[in-house]
Amino acid sequence: MDKKDIAGIRRQLKVDNDLLKIKNIFNVYIMKETTEIFHHQSQPFEMLDKDQQELYMNNFKKLLTGQLDEKLFELKFHREAEDSSQLILHKGLLSNHVDDWKEQMLQMTEKIIRDNPYEKDVVISFIRAEYMKPTRRRSEESEESSRDAVYSNPFILCSINKTEDPKKEIQFDYIEKEFKYKIEVDPVIDLKNPMTGFLFPGITDGASDVNHILYSAGKANEPDYRFIEDVLNGEEIMTAKEDKAIFEEVIRDVVGDQLSPSTLANVYGEINRTVEENEDDTPPKLDYRDVERVLKSSGEEVDSEKVKHAFAQITDNEGYELKASSIVPKYNSKSIKINTKIANISISPQDLQFVRQVNYKGKRCIMIEVEEDAEVDGFKMLPEAFGE
Repeated sequence: MDKKDIAGIRRQLKVDNDLLKIKNIFNVYIMKETTEIFHHQSQPFEMLDKDQQELYMNNFKKLLTGQLDEKLFELKFHREAEDSSQLILHKGLLSNHVDDWKEQMLQMTEKIIRDNPYEKDVVISFIRAEYMKPTRRRSEESEESSRDAVYSNPFILCSINKTEDPKKEIQFDYIEKEFKYKIEVDPVIDLKNPMTGFLFPGITDGASDVNHILYSAGKANEPDYRFIEDVLNGEEIMTAKEDKAIFEEVIRDVVGDQLSPSTLANVYGEINRTVEENEDDTPPKLDYRDVERVLKSSGEEVDSEKVKHAFAQITDNEGYELKASSIVPKYNSKSIKINTKIANISISPQDLQFVRQVNYKGKRCIMIEVEEDAEVDGFKMLPEAFGE
């Protein structure tokens, strides 16, 4: 799945959408500090009132929000896993009866809570749904509707949410004309901040892929590896943050820990071009040969064997490939931070070429080339001749 596939599904998660049919919702309540199911309930999603449906839809959209390899991860299933989640979910997806669907989701629940007590009560929500995607856009000349031919993508979505203790409040009773202390005992399900969850199967270009599953972490670059490996039986992943750290270590090992801003701008520019040229294809990856090429095209004289050795030493695999999109900071935003004791500066990768570190009157200074007068607290800065 790529960001377009995920965005396509997320856009459909709205009430009264004729392209999305949610058949059932199955909620399982787990008490804190236990690994036992306290209660479960299944019901048709359409039986919920509109406000409830809206709350769940917002929760599902929040679950599927985030950057790939930071918060959302496409996992490939281990083929030889015992008690295979792929098989359990596939059976649930194909089940014709609600009881069969519930049985498979309870098996998944057991895997989620096994040897993993939560600090708070949690609610695990499963839905099974079908997303219809028109095969083509409607032609104004044709009487045929774009809805007459659609791709059908059945899927299961799981969202895990913690509960919060109810608030204790003082209320005023208009009828009795007195102040009352209100105590609620029912916990509140925090649907605004899903802890984790997943979407099965993966969907790529309108086609279902049962060999992959989309995992959603609670926080960016903080995936739960136990959940990935033991619950979902997914293969090992690398976050974008980890790929970026590997790239930086390789560069330091090859060219040292000093690099001019213009060279770094060229490196990021070259990699960003690779990402943009392959935007509609498989996300590009860089091996040691690609990193060597990028450095040379950026003006650095590097030795091929040294780059290869750096990959082998840092990753334990000289054939390791870095995801290009993980290496480049957000290219059109001020995603690079220049930190000093005096000031912190934010700048975009493409504008690094206008930054220099220079010696001025025997002191190190940062010089930034600008096209217009800079402003300080609403006042335009007075130009000064350099060196005076």
